[in-house]
Amino acid sequence: MQNEKREKIGFLLGTIGVICFSLTLPATRIAVEYFGTTIVGLGRTVVAAFLVAIIFIVRKEKLPTPRQFKSLGIVAFGAVLGFPLLTSWAMESLPVSHGAVEVALLPLSTAGFAMLRAGEIPSIKFWISSLIGSFAVIIYALHLGFGHLQFADLAILAAVLILGLSYAEGGKLAKELGSWQVIAWAILIGAPFFIIPVGLHLTIEMLHAPFQAWVSFFYLAVVSQFLAYIAWYSGMALGGIARVSQIQYLQPFLMILFATIFLDESITFFTLLIAVVVVLSVILGKNATIIKKGSQPKKN
Repeated sequence: MQNEKREKIGFLLGTIGVICFSLTLPATRIAVEYFGTTIVGLGRTVVAAFLVAIIFIVRKEKLPTPRQFKSLGIVAFGAVLGFPLLTSWAMESLPVSHGAVEVALLPLSTAGFAMLRAGEIPSIKFWISSLIGSFAVIIYALHLGFGHLQFADLAILAAVLILGLSYAEGGKLAKELGSWQVIAWAILIGAPFFIIPVGLHLTIEMLHAPFQAWVSFFYLAVVSQFLAYIAWYSGMALGGIARVSQIQYLQPFLMILFATIFLDESITFFTLLIAVVVVLSVILGKNATIIKKGSQPKKN
């Protein structure tokens, strides 16, 4: 009964994280037009690092162990460097609706790395549901790209692969280090390396960027880069990495919804049809058997 409650809380926190992440590409699209790839992709970490440093000083957080620092390096590589930088570059040329569907491959990427890094073994039912969702979003991406993928598509696919590893490693580490501490330490690890390139790309003209550009940038820095990860890693630690990762099949369609609201991008019938397929795959995957190596299978 206690485990069931933990899984429900984990699923709720994972959903909150996904909703917060769903504004990331629309906010990136707005911000990158005025600040450029480097400032949006790396500058968000520099800003987030100031918030993290204050929290750590107030709480007098202890340093992670050398082994934990190794895992934090993997988290930083994906969540702090790879995904923000690659998606910022891609959003200079891709519409949000195009890039968003490719992000739906994250659950499959995360589950694969979870199997390798956290010892979770998804069942055949889980993989079937993941493949259904993945094939649906690939078909959608090809449809939007008139039958081919652009170089920016490859950047997002690379970002998805890197972030999948980061999610799996972070979800595993959150169980011993704490959910928010994982992304907080990853931010502090990455920020010092980003200060110089960010400083070199700052210009006076950026001070005249419109209000929505500044709001988008600070949303990316405070929410997308930090607060959303707290909810996400907490959810994976409580509900299981592979299972909670299924929620992310909803993320591209939430992104498209937000893009419609803030960027005037349209929602087509084909988009809604793909959304139904993806939601059904989430339901199927949520009820799939997930086991830990050396333990008995667990079902919902």
